[in-house]
Amino acid sequence: MAAAGEMRKSSRFYVGEVKKNLRDGYGFYVYPNSFFRYEGEWKLGKKNGNGKLVMKDGSYYEGEFKDGEINGNGLRYWASTGNTYSGQFCFGELHGHGVMQYGKGGQYEGEFSYGLRDGHGCLFDKEGNAYQGSFHKNKKHGEGQIAYSNGDVYEGDWILDQRQGHGVLRSADSSIYEGQWRNDLFNGHGTMIHSSGIIYEGQWINGQPACAATKIVIEGGDVLEVFQDSFFNVEVQLQDDEGQLIANENGRLLKISAGVRFVENSVRSSSSALLRLIEDMEEKPMLTPFGFECVNYPLMEVSSESEVTYSAMPNNEQSEVTMMDSSISKSEVESQIELEATEGSEANLLNRNGLSHPPGAEDEWLTNPTNQRVEAGRATFRNLMLAPPLKSHLLPDPLSVLEQNKLSKRQPGKTHLDKTEKITALQEKNGDTRSYLGHQLGIDSKKDTAEGRPPRTGDYVIIIQEVTNPPFLGCTLAPAFALLRVIPSKTKSNRTSKKESNIVKSK
Repeated sequence: MAAAGEMRKSSRFYVGEVKKNLRDGYGFYVYPNSFFRYEGEWKLGKKNGNGKLVMKDGSYYEGEFKDGEINGNGLRYWASTGNTYSGQFCFGELHGHGVMQYGKGGQYEGEFSYGLRDGHGCLFDKEGNAYQGSFHKNKKHGEGQIAYSNGDVYEGDWILDQRQGHGVLRSADSSIYEGQWRNDLFNGHGTMIHSSGIIYEGQWINGQPACAATKIVIEGGDVLEVFQDSFFNVEVQLQDDEGQLIANENGRLLKISAGVRFVENSVRSSSSALLRLIEDMEEKPMLTPFGFECVNYPLMEVSSESEVTYSAMPNNEQSEVTMMDSSISKSEVESQIELEATEGSEANLLNRNGLSHPPGAEDEWLTNPTNQRVEAGRATFRNLMLAPPLKSHLLPDPLSVLEQNKLSKRQPGKTHLDKTEKITALQEKNGDTRSYLGHQLGIDSKKDTAEGRPPRTGDYVIIIQEVTNPPFLGCTLAPAFALLRVIPSKTKSNRTSKKESNIVKSK
């Protein structure tokens, strides 16, 4: 009986095996404070071997014990958070390699040091981000790579949970940044290759380029001059607010277009058919910085197998010709400008319907101007020309309409406008198969162009717009404008003759 009593002891706190009056073997023990209870192996009165320690709140540890302490491999569950850890322990602390499953979502697998993530590990957080790399005191620290839930991937240096040092960010939209970081932002020298094709290399401050382009500037000033029969180039720069060239940026995409002064009264006086045409095009006039609105006028790019020659008059040159030249009266210029306001929309029809070549140049082909990529802060649109006007007898002239309206008061029913509308109605009756706009006016874009005629003289507008997509860092630059002054071709001849005469005299 005595021997049996030594093998098993039952008391208020312990039920299990004993040796030499000490808990030894397998037994169940409830601590005096009743918060803990242990069931498992004992040796010389201490927990030793495999066992399970349960707490009153439902938390528990199950695994290896040594000399009364939690040491070795085991499973730990926290009832208050729902976290579960499986791995190595040292004196009750998470220490060594293990896997922590967080109750609110997420998981960490890697090294621990006395209860904290420390060393190399993989963290999957509840937001869906996945980090693999070094940790120190529970924070990302050292080298590591993270794949964000939005598709971005960063690889580089970390300091206390922030990207700092050198790193590479590959964004979900295919943009790439490589360079210096501080406080989790681009700071220092770095290069970004944006998904739109823009490349910026230079200094960054708090996530933004230190030398950023803020405006588009057309070289040559606000007024450019060109002869009627000349091709011309337009050069642009990207500048900052202080007017400095942004030479460390490449790839921004620019589009060029032309406009002509919008004169609403002239348009409304032209004809009801013409007014309906412009309204159907749903083209809204664009406000310019020159105090007037403009509507689109076709601009074309000339390409040829042979080199295309062009001549333009720089704005900074002291011109011998002005728009008030004796060969052009002021009234003629104003009339042409008003007419261009109406013809701009119809001429756009020609461009859309495929005007194939410029007047008198069968080997040169016209296309819409090609969008240009900025290189070192500059871009050049080459070999441009304005579209020729339509044949005047096919279009109602706004000024002529005004005169005819005056005559109609004296001779009702015999206006030029009535004749034009009858011609249009006859063409429609004959089943002319043209585009909607051409059909409305009875115009064939390929047959009815004014071949051999240059664009009318007067003031046009050149517009440079940024069409980079997607916008670089969410910002699109404002359009740039310049007046394009078209000068009569005969003035060019007169000017050449004057220069030749001066050369002869000098000899």
